[in-house]
Amino acid sequence: MSGEIEESLPQEPQIECEATGSDAEHERGGKQAKFDDEDSDNDSTVSSSNSNSTQASIAGKRGFRGKGRKKRNLAFRCVNFLKEDHKQPIFAVQFNYNVPEGTEDLHLFATVGSNRVTIYQCEAKGVVKLLQAYADADPEESFYTCAWSYHPDTGEPLLAVAGTRGIIRFIRSVLFLFCFNSCQHYIGHGGAINELKFHPVDPYILLSASKDHSLRLWNIKTDVLVAIFGGVDGHRDEVLSTDFDILGEKLVSCGMDHSLKIWSLETDAVKKVIKESHSYDAGNTEKAFSSIKVHFPDFTTRDIHRNYVDSVRWFGDLVLSKSCENCIVCWKPQEKFEDIFKGPFNSERSVTMLHRFEFSQCDIWYMRFSLDYEQRLMAVGNQTGKTFVWDIGVEDPRKARSTTLVHNKCVSAIRQTGFSKDGRILISVCDDGTLWRWDRVR
Repeated sequence: MSGEIEESLPQEPQIECEATGSDAEHERGGKQAKFDDEDSDNDSTVSSSNSNSTQASIAGKRGFRGKGRKKRNLAFRCVNFLKEDHKQPIFAVQFNYNVPEGTEDLHLFATVGSNRVTIYQCEAKGVVKLLQAYADADPEESFYTCAWSYHPDTGEPLLAVAGTRGIIRFIRSVLFLFCFNSCQHYIGHGGAINELKFHPVDPYILLSASKDHSLRLWNIKTDVLVAIFGGVDGHRDEVLSTDFDILGEKLVSCGMDHSLKIWSLETDAVKKVIKESHSYDAGNTEKAFSSIKVHFPDFTTRDIHRNYVDSVRWFGDLVLSKSCENCIVCWKPQEKFEDIFKGPFNSERSVTMLHRFEFSQCDIWYMRFSLDYEQRLMAVGNQTGKTFVWDIGVEDPRKARSTTLVHNKCVSAIRQTGFSKDGRILISVCDDGTLWRWDRVR
């Protein structure tokens, strides 16, 4: 890839105080970030503090550490950055967690921006190695999201990408050499695709969230559309983010309509159609596969946020969601999921907000946060190039340690962050086409 820059960075962090304040702007491209003068004297800076708290303790979810460990401040060091030559916003970064058994963690990750898909590998001493890059044939395409899966028999990785054209494309690997699969692409959404997610248990099941107000479930083994979530009581505007729970039994979605919705995948109808999708063979029948439409979510709320909800993740049986309000909210339905899924559908269900993870200068939309594989760390960037990291592997969120990562050359909006599988490497991607590597020191 021509015009690419690789630069080593100073290794000693210094302490900095944070500034606040920014104007809201509701467009995906955002505005050119304005750099704080206070950062200009140092190459990289790190500040640590305890996060602000609003409520009670949370217990019993995956990722909590045991008691008795000595608390130490989080610390990351910026070791490298690259600039992709398209010079357009990089909207997504995803590490490949599907490493074959017995193979060393390759720290493989992908970025998408403009009509470009780029695959990198993190190596020792801060090196970020470019493996391959791909450009879509349509120069007007702009990729917004990517997701990794794998072949169950060989363990070879598979990357799905999608964006403004609403077409899902696939990059397959043969002996870890990647190539576009020009024969396999999915068309069905009536607008841009904002997020892709693979099922945590079944590597063939892919979920997409779209501007057309719907979510779609696909089986990439048999190339069929399994289900459509949306309609009568679905989202009323763009669906911006979605996530499977750890067992793949339910999904959560959010969007521009300020709402969050939970959909069960354990109903008889959904389980039946997923099972049938695995055995469908278009070569042996003239009958098209019969997809189902799910018009009613099992749970919906608009009580958490008052603006676009652009990022959501399951956290055990709790939910983490973010809007353009300078905070990530941890919440849960007041009722048990067993009672919710028994029905009937009730649009007036209540929620319990457990905690607000506060940060600053992030009031433009489509700025997505990330969790590490073990759900011990959480990170989000803001529109001035700062990255906020929390240690959420604690029983009481009021004791969650936080760190702010700053570099004087990182001044553009950070669209997404991504952790390596072991949580030792954090990548941030920006509106100016740069990606930044931070290595954990402690």
